Parts: sequence; C-alpha cells; structure tokens
Amino acid sequence: MTSFLTDLYKRKLYGWLLYAFASEVFVIVSLTLFLPVALEQFARDNGFLLPDKTQACSSANVRAADEFARCVVKIGWFWVDSASFSLYVNSISVALQALTVISMGGIADHPPHRKRLLLLFAFLGSISAICFLLLPSSAPVWWLCAVLGIFANVGFGASTVAMNAYLPELGRNAPSVLQLAQDGDLTHCTSDDSDSEADPLLTRSIDDEPGQTSKQTRYEAELSRTTSRISSMGIASGYGAGILMLILALIPVTLLEGSTFSLRLAIGLSGVWWAVFSVAAGALLPGASAAADEEPFVLSTAVVGAWKRLGGMLRWSEIVKLRNTFQYLAAWFLLSDGFTTITSTALLFAKTSLHMPPSSLIIIGVLSPLSGIAGALVWPVLQRRLGWSNLRVLITLVIGVSLIPAYGCIGFAHLSVGGLTTPGEMYGLAVVFGSVYGAFQSYARAFYAELLPPGEEARWYGLFSITDKSSSFIGPLVVGFIADMTGNIRYAFFFLIVMIWLAVPILMTVDVERGRRDAQGYRYSS
Repeated sequence: MTSFLTDLYKRKLYGWLLYAFASEVFVIVSLTLFLPVALEQFARDNGFLLPDKTQACSSANVRAADEFARCVVKIGWFWVDSASFSLYVNSISVALQALTVISMGGIADHPPHRKRLLLLFAFLGSISAICFLLLPSSAPVWWLCAVLGIFANVGFGASTVAMNAYLPELGRNAPSVLQLAQDGDLTHCTSDDSDSEADPLLTRSIDDEPGQTSKQTRYEAELSRTTSRISSMGIASGYGAGILMLILALIPVTLLEGSTFSLRLAIGLSGVWWAVFSVAAGALLPGASAAADEEPFVLSTAVVGAWKRLGGMLRWSEIVKLRNTFQYLAAWFLLSDGFTTITSTALLFAKTSLHMPPSSLIIIGVLSPLSGIAGALVWPVLQRRLGWSNLRVLITLVIGVSLIPAYGCIGFAHLSVGGLTTPGEMYGLAVVFGSVYGAFQSYARAFYAELLPPGEEARWYGLFSITDKSSSFIGPLVVGFIADMTGNIRYAFFFLIVMIWLAVPILMTVDVERGRRDAQGYRYSS
C-alpha cells in the first residue's frame, strides 16, 4: 500500500513539474521577452513619427539615425506611444485575468475540476500564442495582436492558479513530511478526495503532551523546506525549458534580422511547446472523480459562488482571522507588480533607449533565466547553511533587486560610465536580476503556501495570481503614462524603487508561526 501511494505521489509530482516545464517557456520566451517587443513592433509598423504624424515609422525614407525616433500609433481616437501600447495591452490582459482567476478559484479547489481547468486554460493560452504565426503586422486587423496577447496571458495566469493549487498538497504528502507526521502522532490526510472547506488537512491529536511542540516544530520546518524545494524544482525546470527555446529562437531571429515575422515565429513556437508538453503533463496528473453524494456541478452557480465567497473572504472579520496571510498578500501585490514591471520596462528601455537589436535582447533573455536557475537552486543551499527563515531570504532578495532600478536612475547624472547607458551594463544586470528573481519566485510561492487554509488552496492562489508575475497591471499602466508624458522611459525607474520599498516594512511585520497556526485553524464564517 505504501509503495502504491509513493508511486501515485511521484506521478503527480512529475506531472506538476512537467507542466512547469511546458508553461514557463511561454513566460520566458513570449510574455517576458518577445511579446512586449512584438506588440511594440506591431504598433511601430503601423505608426507615425512625431511631431507631424505624417511619416510612417516603417517608411523606407526614415533615416537610420531616426530608426528609433519616438513613434506613435492611433488607437481609436487617441495617439499612443508604440512602447506604451505594449504596456497598456498588458494592463488590460491582467484586468481580465483577475476576473477569470477569481471566478475559477473555488472550482479549482475541487480535485475533480482542477486538472480540467488547468488543461482548458493551457490550451486557450497556447493556441492564442500559436495564432501569432497567422497574423502579419501589415494586415488591416493588425490590432488583433492585442487580443491574442490578452487571451494568451489570461490562459497562462488561470492555468497557473490550478497548477499552484497542487503545491501545498505535494508538500504535505512528500514521504519525508509524512514520516514526521507519523512519528509525531499527527493526524494527516493524504487523499485528494479528502479536500474540504470545513476540515483542515493537519491537526494535532495531542495538544499538551510533553515533546509534542518540538515534534510539531520539526514537522513544520520539514514541510516548509520541502515545499520550497519542490517550488524551486518547478522554477528550475521551467527556466531550463525556456533557455532551450530561446537558444532555438535565436537562429531565426538572427537570420531574419529581428523582423516582425521572426518575433511572431518565436511567440508561435513557444505556444507549440506549451501545448505539446501540456498534453504530456495532463497524462501524468491524476484526475479525481467526484464523490457519489456530491451535488451536480453547475458552472454558473460555481462562478457566482466564487464571487460571493471572495466578498466574504474580504470582510474585516475574516481578514482579522488571517491577518498575516493578508499582510503578505499586500506586500506581494507591490512586489510582484514591481518585479514584473522591472522586466518589461528594462526590455523596452533596451530596445528604445539603448537601441539594442532583437538578437541582443535574446541574449539578455537567455542570461536572465540561466541565472534564475542558479538562484533558485543555490539560495536553498545558502539558507540551510545560514539557518535563515524563508521570510529572511525573501526580504534579502527584495532589497537586492531594488538596487537595479536605483542603478538605472544614476543615468540621469550623465556620468562617463555607469547608470545603465551601455548594452554591456544590460547584460550584467540581466545576470544579477535573474539570479534574484528566480529565487524570489520560488520562495514567494512556497512561503505563501504556509499561510493558506488547507483545502482552499486554489481559492487563495487565485488572489495570489492576480498579482503574480504575469498579473501586474498597476506598474505597466503607470510606466506607460510616464513614457507618454515624458518621452523618456528611464523616469519609470524612480517609480519602481518606490513600489518595491513600500513592500519591505509590510513584509517584515508578517508573523510566520502565528500565520501558519491561524491558517490551520481557520473556519470560514458564511
């Protein structure tokens, strides 16, 4: 029986890692790198140069020196900077993504529907990415690139909610964690079908027995380390796949000299990869059957119920019960937005201000996730040697990444060297940012898993995903306004510093132990 359960666990773990291997390619290749650049290029191919707005940005008469002159495109009744167009599309996609993940959170908490939702949105996103192969920038309906980008982002974000819902369960059911639960005489549920909104998956069978507290502490420490390790494995797996696809994409992008078609090709290939390996992941992830006495599933009822439950979750009486969980969400709202906006802003800055060609942007795209793999794998080792908590590691990473936009602000001093004024500096900062961001993603997701009420993982990861790496909308929106108002995207670095540092004091006040206890004893009051 034990061997059978171990085999089921391995199958689920490998399926989970394989979906990270499938979907992260879209993030690294498209969402982070080629999609913002492609959207800007679509707008540039259909835009006009300032100030007279009569000469096409793509016109053969444009002098080489003016190739990167400020370009605007007309959207409806408004003229929009070509760089801002990409940022605005991202903001709209995130708003729709937020509506989607909230609507599906409660559904994904039921194991019979979790896998179906994951695959449904995976195929929505991957097919949208593939459709970029069919849409040239010269088409009269070129603006459909924005619609495809929105659908792809929504598909990725929603499927990630379902994926993340597996993580706490994978941590609790790891062999080493189960062994400590048995040794500590802790009641522990391992079956998918035991998920319930009323009963926690872990309870103490003996509260006051001498030594029980130390057993519980050892169990919680091992659970925390295991969850972080699994999360790191997922990040490393996805980054490895992304690097491989970036190297493959470098060939056509270089041969085609960074043309719009080469950018579309890279996005389309990432969609093909995402779709193919999602099928393989779906074959490994076990599907749970509904209980015989379970009420028939009605989609409209489930969606309405999810929104009602969200309103209930955000009542002050419920926030007080899970004060530390909501404090972390507040910090995460700022941090995720800041980290994601740094990525998109840096790439647009490299293209429009440093005049770096797409082939150079691919090199940056390779350096960043390659460093991310190192960061995701090295930081857990450093943590064990230093004896640091997950929270302390997170705070250190946040302070470290805030130095990157601060370095960009030095450029206003017009020094002879430094301040992010040369392509070489972009390569160096890509390595630094990647090593920090890879570890940050891993620890942020694992740390949050410790603060969730058992049995409601997808519902709470829905809130988490709204401001996840693909879900920030305030940052891109503000940066878009800054670029439109000033004509210089470098001013956005000041905004990014403020956004990141606002989160530090909130993060430092999170009481992890209290938050974990509150989550395990949480009961929702309808």
